[in-house]
Amino acid sequence: MLTKGYEAQCTAVKVHCSNVAQQRARGLTLFALAFGSFCIGTSEFASMGIIQLFSASLGLSIPVATNAITAYAFGVVVGAPLVTLAAARLNRRTLLLGLMGLFIVGNLLSAVATNLGMFALARFVSGMPQGAYFGAGAVVASYIVGPGRGGKAFALVMTGLTVATIVGSPLATYLGQNVGWRNTYLTVAGVGVLSFLALWAWVPRSDALKGGPVVQELSALRKPEVWAMMLVAALGIASIFAVYTFIGPFVTDAAALSPSWIPVALALFGIGMTAGNLVGGRLADAHPSRGLVLGFASALVLLAVLALGGSNTWVLMPALLGVGATTMIAIPTIQVRLTRFAPEAPTLMGAMNLAALNVANAIGAWAGGLVIGAGFGLLSAVWAGFAATLLGLVVFALTMPRTPRLAPA
Repeated sequence: MLTKGYEAQCTAVKVHCSNVAQQRARGLTLFALAFGSFCIGTSEFASMGIIQLFSASLGLSIPVATNAITAYAFGVVVGAPLVTLAAARLNRRTLLLGLMGLFIVGNLLSAVATNLGMFALARFVSGMPQGAYFGAGAVVASYIVGPGRGGKAFALVMTGLTVATIVGSPLATYLGQNVGWRNTYLTVAGVGVLSFLALWAWVPRSDALKGGPVVQELSALRKPEVWAMMLVAALGIASIFAVYTFIGPFVTDAAALSPSWIPVALALFGIGMTAGNLVGGRLADAHPSRGLVLGFASALVLLAVLALGGSNTWVLMPALLGVGATTMIAIPTIQVRLTRFAPEAPTLMGAMNLAALNVANAIGAWAGGLVIGAGFGLLSAVWAGFAATLLGLVVFALTMPRTPRLAPA
């Protein structure tokens, strides 16, 4: 009896240790995925925080300098489908490693650019891996967290990007202000190397992560509801970038604060984005549309507050936090809807979601720069974002009744 009792205790201990080891391995995998998205987010958002620095260094006006930000977004839009389809048969682990390698190269090129053409090209290369990274990362995260939790899985990968707006982008901006904007991109490339090593060490080698036929991925692009949802994302999320692109000028010119306040404003915006992303992940798995409608509608209210009172510090800072939070609530819902519309192509749907978000990046930066350049004032960029989000909500309302019943997760 004692022997049997001892054996049972040993078995229980072994099972417990095995479960702990598995949980630790899952945690490290999710950390590696989020760390990669942190690097990508830092690179993307740092450009907006240091736009005044590289525009002055390259002899550009701020509206012209936004072309470099648009080039990054264009790189994501082009790279998301092309890279994903070209690498359709690759194991997702191998794909993630290759994408991080390309990301490192793009940021090294950004650090040595000497004119707008070279810099825009470097930002284009830096942006090409982003969509495919988030698509492949969402697939790996879904494999780790289990079925029926697509919103949570995508939110976990996105957490790295939103944390980049709290920590990475403000630190990169501070670094650029003190040691030069070129060193910002060199540092981002160095952190990218650490991310490459983390992915290599902690993403599992598994046949469950192997790719599929290109035709299977392409079939998703024949579905009109996929394109309708991407249009909603591209318009609705544009307000994030119409605001975030010009946070530096909002702080120093509209609110008349010192440049030392720019990292604080960036961090507040990032805290809001992180909170909104986590809330949105839960809503996306529980309800097919509530996160998107709630997020966009709330964002419209806060955008109006920011546009009307952004010259006041006590309005500017809370409004930046609120805009980041409310808009991000919608993004996991967009991802879950895309994946349920095309369950046969989860990697491509993740990539196309990020492509749509970077069309939003281009729209927001372009529209904001356009109205500022036309002489309507800095805060007119916020109204440009308001118009885009309102249009996105209208498109969703018009197209949602016509979309077919969502497939199960």
